[in-house]
Amino acid sequence: MVMTLFDHWGLKTEDQASLLGLSIKARTSLSRYRNGRPFADNQDLLDRAGHLLGIHKSLRLMFPHNRELAYRWVTRPNKRFSNKSPLDIMKERRFEGLLAVRRYLDFERGR
Repeated sequence: MVMTLFDHWGLKTEDQASLLGLSIKARTSLSRYRNGRPFADNQDLLDRAGHLLGIHKSLRLMFPHNRELAYRWVTRPNKRFSNKSPLDIMKERRFEGLLAVRRYLDFERGR
């Protein structure tokens, strides 16, 4: 599911590796995951995948009739993040960036 989500978001291989906390040289791992192999038994990797899916769920709930907007949101500048994209925040701040984006979406959803 996560690899399909990356496709919907239109992410480059380097960005996919970064969001999963993998080395940029981890193309082999990404390829295995893309071919349906389960994620490695690594708590950090599994936590990251869970937060990415949580972000996706929030976006789908916030934009139920506009999938394109839900998928595009991650790569577009956002005032809440000083006009950086949520993707930039997730890459720059690593795990904390994933949490920041997820918390923001959870907050917005609850308003």
